[in-house]
Amino acid sequence: MWRSIDICGTVVLCVAVTACSNLPLPKGERSATAVPEPDNDAAALEMAEDQPGALAMAQEQPGAPVRRGGRRESLTCFSGNDDRQARIGVELVNGQVAYFAYYSKWRPRTCSLEAGRGDPYSRWTDDGAYSTVTLADRKGKLRIERKGGAYRFAFFDIDRRRYCGMPGKINGSLTITRGKSRCEVHGVMDGHAL
Repeated sequence: MWRSIDICGTVVLCVAVTACSNLPLPKGERSATAVPEPDNDAAALEMAEDQPGALAMAQEQPGAPVRRGGRRESLTCFSGNDDRQARIGVELVNGQVAYFAYYSKWRPRTCSLEAGRGDPYSRWTDDGAYSTVTLADRKGKLRIERKGGAYRFAFFDIDRRRYCGMPGKINGSLTITRGKSRCEVHGVMDGHAL
């Protein structure tokens, strides 16, 4: 349960940081001689290029720069109410999913699952508009389909004991769409009920 709370808190923090970083400065804090801040991604890549092997390692990490000019975007959606809900937070790099955190609750039961490119708990493969995420220890797969501004996460036999603390498998789908705060949920909550 604490892991679920931590993951949910991480998703909320990522969304808050992203939202706050896009706000303009108040008029009193603007300066006519302000120096533009360096691009953190570019600076990190330049530092990594100076160290042998560091660039390849930086590109494998989910929070690290993928390449120069990589466009980052965060999406979140929610479906349900306080007692029965599903939500997901997604980090995109150049329109491709680099990290996601899924959370669901059907009081009193909760599930949480997160994966990022380069982490030791998942393997990612890409084929056109599809990405396949194979979870460690054969605990299931997800297939992510990109279609326009929508990302459909299809769950295939995800081990409910490992990620929810209850028997069974998670199957179904959850779709997150740019500009929408509601998720489309089909089947992933089946089996949560007591």
